Amino acid sequence: MTRSRITMRDVARAAGVSPMTVSRALREDGFVNSVTRKAVQDAADRLGYVYDTTATAFRAQRSGFLAVTMPSINNANFAATHRGLLRGLAGTDLQVLLGITDYKLCEEERLVRQLLARRPEAIVLTGGVHTEATRALVTALAVPVVEIWDLPQRPIGHMVGFSNADAMRPVVEHLAATGRRRLAFLGAADEGDRRGADRREGVIRTARDLGLPEVELLDAGPAPVSMTEGARVVREAGARLSGFDAVVCVSDPVAFGALSACQAMGLAVPGDIAITGFGAFEIAAVSTPPITTLDVQAERIGIEAGKIVAAILSEPDRKFAAKKVETDVRLLVGGST
Repeated sequence: MTRSRITMRDVARAAGVSPMTVSRALREDGFVNSVTRKAVQDAADRLGYVYDTTATAFRAQRSGFLAVTMPSINNANFAATHRGLLRGLAGTDLQVLLGITDYKLCEEERLVRQLLARRPEAIVLTGGVHTEATRALVTALAVPVVEIWDLPQRPIGHMVGFSNADAMRPVVEHLAATGRRRLAFLGAADEGDRRGADRREGVIRTARDLGLPEVELLDAGPAPVSMTEGARVVREAGARLSGFDAVVCVSDPVAFGALSACQAMGLAVPGDIAITGFGAFEIAAVSTPPITTLDVQAERIGIEAGKIVAAILSEPDRKFAAKKVETDVRLLVGGST
């Protein structure tokens, strides 16, 4: 038997008040005293009634949510950024509506169209490269836009992150200082992972600046790539690995896969070949040996983005000068180099 839907009138009868008082009590109207509010909330809890805020939001012209796009929820760094975003929004009543792009700009555009139809109060986009249609859509809506995990040349609004290309300089400099000259970069071949492509370019550029031989590119296939692809590419490289002093990987999971494959092939790390990662994932710290990596402060990126959104929406006119927050990147040297 289907249970009938509990209404505000049911709560009013149970609490011995009018439906208007129920409405005011559940939206914490200042005209309702604490005793009445508690009686109404107790009745609502007892009946299993949840107050529908749709009409209130419509009258206030507020949706109450923040639209966010991220490439993946399987990536621990993006999970940390999402956690940080919630921390940055603490104290607001905003809820996060998350869309996953799977590293595809066309998918981001499709998601943005759907998200904007719900009139979000602000938008957070992962990365600084988008289709022109996406740029036009978010600009036309005239809500705060924060781009994270990058410092784009053409920012739409606010930005929180770092240069993925520049971040690779300390890695290459460390390898060169330890006598590693012949480098390979292991990452996605396509441009779907724009941040990964920037890391590749950063390795190539720094190697040239230091007078090192040309960097070899090891194709791991389309983004996203993880430990399985890292191990596969190393196995397929086989004897070619003897031509490298180090393999610079696009992320720590890829580096872990590469490290495992090297060890299975009888190659000593770092004796025969050095391996580096990116992102300071937990797996880098617990692998044997620990993987040299970069800590990019993934959670702080989310915190700072959340703070920007909260600050803007707290202003009556929601006017706020475009803000740039550049997060620090720190080299963590492990036993893999």
